[in-house]
Amino acid sequence: MLGHRTGVIGLPLRLLAREVYDRIVALRGPSVVALVTGEERIVPDRTQYWVCTVEAMPLEIGADFVAIDEIQLCADPDRGHVFTDRLLRARGLVETLFLGAETMRPAIAGLVPGVSFLKRERFSTLTYTGSKKISRMPPRSAIVGFSVENVYAIAELIRRQKGGCAVVMGALSPRTRNAQVALYQNGDVDYLVATDAIGMGLNLDIKHIAFSATAKFDGRRMRALYPQELAQIAGRAGRHTENGTFGVTGEARPFDEEIIEAIENHQFAPVRKLMWRNHALDFGTVDRLIRSLEEHTSNEWLTRARDADDVLALKALVDMAEVRDRLTSPKRVQLLWDVCRIPDFRGSSDSDHAGLLARIFEYLCGRGLGGGRVPSDWIGKAVSRIDRTDGDIDAISKRLAFIRTWTYIAQRKGWVDDESHWRDETRAVEDRLSDALHARLTQRFVDRRTSVLLRRLKQKETLVAEVNDKGEVTVEGEFVGKLEGFRFRQDASTSPDEAKVMAQAAVQALKPEFHLRADRFYNAPDTEMDFTEQGGLMWGTTAVGKLIKGAEALRPSVEAFVDDEAGFEVVEKVRRRLQHFIDRKVAAQFEPLAAMSRDETLTGLARGFAFRLVEGLGVLPRDVVANDVKELDQEARGALRKHGVRFGQFTIFLPLLLKPSPTRLRLVLWSLWNGLDEFPESPPPGLVTIPNVVEVPKAHYTLAGYHPAGSRAIRIDMLERLADILRQKDSRAGFEATPDMLSITGMTLDQFGDLMAGLGYKGEKAERAKVKAAEPVAVLPAVDPDVPQNPIPEEVSVLAPVPEAEPVEPDAEPAAPEMESFYTFTWAPKPRNARPERGPRPQGERRDRPQGDRPQGERPQGERPQGERPQGERPQGDRPKSDRPKSDRPRGDKPQGDRGPRPQGDGKPYGKGDRGKGKGDRPDRNDSNKPRQFEARPQRADKPIDPDNPFAALLALKGKV
Repeated sequence: MLGHRTGVIGLPLRLLAREVYDRIVALRGPSVVALVTGEERIVPDRTQYWVCTVEAMPLEIGADFVAIDEIQLCADPDRGHVFTDRLLRARGLVETLFLGAETMRPAIAGLVPGVSFLKRERFSTLTYTGSKKISRMPPRSAIVGFSVENVYAIAELIRRQKGGCAVVMGALSPRTRNAQVALYQNGDVDYLVATDAIGMGLNLDIKHIAFSATAKFDGRRMRALYPQELAQIAGRAGRHTENGTFGVTGEARPFDEEIIEAIENHQFAPVRKLMWRNHALDFGTVDRLIRSLEEHTSNEWLTRARDADDVLALKALVDMAEVRDRLTSPKRVQLLWDVCRIPDFRGSSDSDHAGLLARIFEYLCGRGLGGGRVPSDWIGKAVSRIDRTDGDIDAISKRLAFIRTWTYIAQRKGWVDDESHWRDETRAVEDRLSDALHARLTQRFVDRRTSVLLRRLKQKETLVAEVNDKGEVTVEGEFVGKLEGFRFRQDASTSPDEAKVMAQAAVQALKPEFHLRADRFYNAPDTEMDFTEQGGLMWGTTAVGKLIKGAEALRPSVEAFVDDEAGFEVVEKVRRRLQHFIDRKVAAQFEPLAAMSRDETLTGLARGFAFRLVEGLGVLPRDVVANDVKELDQEARGALRKHGVRFGQFTIFLPLLLKPSPTRLRLVLWSLWNGLDEFPESPPPGLVTIPNVVEVPKAHYTLAGYHPAGSRAIRIDMLERLADILRQKDSRAGFEATPDMLSITGMTLDQFGDLMAGLGYKGEKAERAKVKAAEPVAVLPAVDPDVPQNPIPEEVSVLAPVPEAEPVEPDAEPAAPEMESFYTFTWAPKPRNARPERGPRPQGERRDRPQGDRPQGERPQGERPQGERPQGERPQGDRPKSDRPKSDRPRGDKPQGDRGPRPQGDGKPYGKGDRGKGKGDRPDRNDSNKPRQFEARPQRADKPIDPDNPFAALLALKGKV
């Protein structure tokens, strides 16, 4: 066409018309190219080339060149009569060209005299590949559906499995269609889902065409597609010299051999009949117009087309009385025919469309002979209701169909005032709706993240990955997951296929980031790292590894959390840094244990006991090592005390290791060494007592620095302070709880009673009158004789007798005294469990159990089962006289001096004498009939003064002052 001075080309679709128009404008400029479709009209003053839809072609301009594309549509039941009319009447002054399938050769030869044919062979071949699932569809494929619902369902499935697709339908505006096509052509997506509109004019980079159905609704009925229609669509596969394939998918049945052979070899039956409608219309009256439209032809190549939408609309409007009454002249009949040719873009019911056309016709008739206009305010209200971009795909698609109706009306000459304004206005609304529809289609059917990464990987470009402060990873601007330490956590919202693409892209892009982060981690200070109570290793708030069992309890190993894709160098660097951290942490927190294990002066039993302490991580229950403690002499104990070891009544421990930090680490190391799946957590710091949960093993409390007793567990160091106070009390005669005891434990009186019961004491609660403190006596200030005093009033006589107090009535009851509760505790240990070597007790030997004792099965977790009070040792320098290396008497007896009465017997304390005697053999203190026995203890020899003792100077003055 561009080889001629002027030309007109008619195309089957306005989408294709817009594409051709843009190509010619790029070659010749916009000032000489016109675009005329039903909804768009761009006609410059110096137009030379007209690009039109077939229905909108001007036939009387006398152009040198005329071309009709897809001429085989002459056989189409709906639009065929239009193409047949152009075949018969459209001619160029110099050249006329009909483009289409070879099936039209006989018809054209019979209808157009002097025609010549030129055949162009296809450069590539088409091959049938059978049926394939959509999930196995190869890239650069187009799946064809024949309904909007089918297209949307396929597009959603492809988005989930393949990352996304572009959508092309005949109902889309050119702007939306072009945007979707660009999405496919640019490689953002590898799949295209389209209706049969793809069969005309879309020359895309498609390698495979898959039919999801082989039948469609043609506006009247469901029918199977003709072989030439299937070939028209399948021919989109392959481009120039690149071969293509076609097949079926979904529920479509495979093609028959005849159809496959016809498509592959391009051999189809020729067209025998062309759709025809009389073009010489009679506008004298409306009835004559209808008769002229229904006129038949005698040409053997032509057949009268069925009534199209415009004829049906005409017949519907003629039946309306208000419309027929206005048909008073041929001009109005012609105007009515023009109104009836407005397409039903909305797809509404016949009555709705007919009602809209009747109202438009009423406005156009006006008061004169067709000189009216469609009111601007009516159009403005309709357009403003449509000009909204909210809603889903269906809502925007309906608005887009509505605006096409008003766009068509605005393109008709003389129908509206200010035609250019309404053309621009409706075009702008259509563009906005088109952009919104494209955005909704992309948002719903395209995973932009996956499509961008696919394109970059395919082009083998270097991907740009960024990690923000929150650890969010973006590749080429698309969020793909989070980098938690040295492990990439992929976005969980992806499908399996998307996940593979994202993982491939992220790993390729994150390799440099792994090395940079490993260097930064290796140089980070220990203050940025920490361990969790379950053995995790943290860098800030990110887990970078975990502790595992090592060769020794105090030498754990580490396992780094690093993706394999990061490489061995990164893994080893992270592992070494974590090992350095935990080694320094253990060395700092357990330095007293390390110093004790390195002390070469510790020998014999002291060294062995030190090894037991190291194994116990600085805390040992005394009952577990009672025999070892007895075997230690004072010299060995002193050597251990120099390292901070305290021999408590209940626990042997190092006070420095009871602090929160060593305690937290001790629980982790002990749990690792013993292979626990879930580690016990350390109590919050600062608590003197915590609840005693029966399900929790006693060893866990001991490691945490607590001793279970009753319903609570008390901190070990506080328990030893309490034991120091209890040793000064007469536990046999009984003693009361003092404020000091309650202050140490931070308990109420009842809670303290439960604690003492857990320690082996029997508590008896009673009440007594509360002794009030004496009121202070008011001291009168001294009278200064030089200072004038207040004079005695005249009415007061200094000689008057003192008034007597009012007598108390004899019947008045005295006020009840205020009562207070108190506990009296006595040592009442539980009996030992029956040993196998003991024989049965004689029936009369056992006495009744004291009221305060619990039965054996109800012993709380922290109670001692022995029948003796637990021994304890005071720390060095704290009451040194209490160390008695050769005596096994229990702590808690009355101090030396005033020993008080002892039970009658062999002189040994209860529990360490005759093991065969039970609790009932203990003498009753309240039995006054039995004689008591007293004994005097020999005076203890003075111990030499230790020159290293800080109180040596004071001890030297003892007895001299």
